[in-house]
Amino acid sequence: MPVVIARRRLAAVVTGLAVAVVPPSLALTSAAGSPASAVPLPRAAAPALVAAAPLTVSQAIGSQTGQSATVRGYVVGQPTATSTVVRSGFPNDYALAIADSASETSTSRMLYVQIPSAFRSSWGLKSNPSLMGRQVDVTGALAAYFSHPGMTSTSTFAFSGTATTTTSPTSTGPTSTTTPAPTGTTSPYDSTYYKSAVGKTGSALHTELHRIISSGVTTLTYDQVWTALKDTDQDPNNANNVIEVYSGRSIAKSDNGGGVDQWNREHVWAKSHGDFGTVNGPGTDVHHLRPEDVTVNSTRGNLDFDNGGSAVAQCTGCLSDSDSFQPRDAVKGDVARMILYMAVRWDGGDGFADLEPNNSVANGTAPYIGKLSVLKQWNLQDPPDAFEKRRNQVIYDTWQHNRNPFIDHPEWVTAIYGS
Repeated sequence: MPVVIARRRLAAVVTGLAVAVVPPSLALTSAAGSPASAVPLPRAAAPALVAAAPLTVSQAIGSQTGQSATVRGYVVGQPTATSTVVRSGFPNDYALAIADSASETSTSRMLYVQIPSAFRSSWGLKSNPSLMGRQVDVTGALAAYFSHPGMTSTSTFAFSGTATTTTSPTSTGPTSTTTPAPTGTTSPYDSTYYKSAVGKTGSALHTELHRIISSGVTTLTYDQVWTALKDTDQDPNNANNVIEVYSGRSIAKSDNGGGVDQWNREHVWAKSHGDFGTVNGPGTDVHHLRPEDVTVNSTRGNLDFDNGGSAVAQCTGCLSDSDSFQPRDAVKGDVARMILYMAVRWDGGDGFADLEPNNSVANGTAPYIGKLSVLKQWNLQDPPDAFEKRRNQVIYDTWQHNRNPFIDHPEWVTAIYGS
């Protein structure tokens, strides 16, 4: 039997949409339709309910009923456990934590938002750390995630106050354009470190970047590289470990050496390509030295980089053949930017060979590494993530005091080497 309410009270409900007066089930209709317990309203009032403002995070936390809703909040980090939200060094692109304040630090006042696979490249924090502090609108089921008030089966993401949204491919919502992942077209160092390079292209940019990244550099010894890598490649989720570059395995910092299943120092620009060895210089430049499993390091050897091949043992996602090596997808861009850094940094003016990328494989001991066309593709495919950016900063702040410009400005790859 319909519930009859006074006209004046009905007007207050429709105009104010006050959560204190009307339960969330009345203000937000689930995918299955209005709940049977909802107060019946005149047909003319329905549009007002459909157009209701998004819930606040506080309201969403108090409405964990499984119904669909849109919630507005600021991105404050990535949840990794029930009471843990990280604000840097994001391990993956699987979830967001949002809050009513961009400075919120209490997990009890955060909503944990699940990011389905279709949205991760554009809305995950590992791929897009610049989302931190941005106000977003998310739509999905108000249900626990990580055993914490959350949103699951998220179907729409959008920046608050904009018309651009990203919807699931299976969504029946309005047609929308996909918001592209933020790109590194500006850097905090543009007005200082890179000031003389900004605006240049081609050989002029190459020459100026070489001057910049070769100035005021601290050169490490090969022994010092061990200590540096334990800092630069530290596992963001375990300060006692490092992350191996190709395999992605987290391994104890102390388990380094030359034994099976230990990690050692991988020269991403193979040291035989230019025959510079491990003397102080390109052979100890930590921008291209990374931790890697001894066996995987041996498999890569001095192979050039290219797509294709057979699966590599102990390195999920890696492929190799007789003349090339393909790393896992998550570090393809990292590899490309390390190789191109080496080509700009070491140009033959320091008593070492002039290192250059080319479009060949099987370069042997010549000071070349390929395949340039593939490296340029990888740079676009895998933009710098939080781990790579942190690494660049640590090298600059603590170890060599120079930067990899292609991490700060990945578009400079195209500006120098073409599209």
